[in-house]
Amino acid sequence: MRRWLPSFVLLAAIWGNSFFFIKVAVGALHPLQVSFGRMAVGALTLLIILYATGRRLPRDPRLWGHFAVASVTLTTIPFTLFGYGEQYVSSVLAAIWNATTPLCTLLFALVLRTEKVTAKRVTGLGLGFAGVMVVLGVWEPMAGGALMGSLACFTAAACYGLGGAYLGRFIVNRGEEPLVLATGQLVAGTVQLAVITPLAGLPLVDFSAPADAWASLLALGALGTGLAYLLLYRVQRLAGVTTTSTVTYLLPIFATVSGVAILDERLTWHQPVGAVIVLAAIALTQNIRLRRATPEKVPV
Repeated sequence: MRRWLPSFVLLAAIWGNSFFFIKVAVGALHPLQVSFGRMAVGALTLLIILYATGRRLPRDPRLWGHFAVASVTLTTIPFTLFGYGEQYVSSVLAAIWNATTPLCTLLFALVLRTEKVTAKRVTGLGLGFAGVMVVLGVWEPMAGGALMGSLACFTAAACYGLGGAYLGRFIVNRGEEPLVLATGQLVAGTVQLAVITPLAGLPLVDFSAPADAWASLLALGALGTGLAYLLLYRVQRLAGVTTTSTVTYLLPIFATVSGVAILDERLTWHQPVGAVIVLAAIALTQNIRLRRATPEKVPV
């Protein structure tokens, strides 16, 4: 536990505050531009570290194929969806939706039959669904694009769940160092967005954006994408995929601090209540031993 816990907490702090930076960036940039910008900066950051430490990108074509698939579900789609969603919902609410990732991971694992179906897990999924409905406030009318914004964020979390399962099955246990794997995935995602963004009729770089948008983009790229994905691979290697997915427990805490203190965001009563129900559901479905210091075995 001592080996991975510091990286785990640092990852939670970085990703928790990423929702703040996304909120600022999408105030001036299109979600696709935000996604490409953070990916490009993140990939460049890790490439510099990679080559400065004498390492090189992998040459295995099959591994690059896995990077391409993982990038679709872990970066390209969810980054863009969170950017879209935060145009209509608060950064704190986006972080709460992100906390449903472990439930989505379990759901995909059950569908793919890499996890056993048990009464406890089915009950947990049902409780988690109820928590999602409470967060959403289905009994109240939602103004403007709030509903679509929430659905976009929840879909992004579902993508993380699918991508996390894919990552653990095909990439993490190959033997390459975390820095090499994280860099390869970000390079693959950057190439994808470099093609998609112009096809959407958008410039890759908008020089008319204000300074705060650029600062947020740099923070998202260097910290929330570059350093964070290096930490992600490290924690997954040391603690396992399931334990790593619980980092989302802590994100709403860090997001609430920055969202409320800096952006002056407000929460309705049912959003934190729903978040507690979701976290309780996750605790019910997962049997995590924090003292465990060796990686979990992932089906191959």
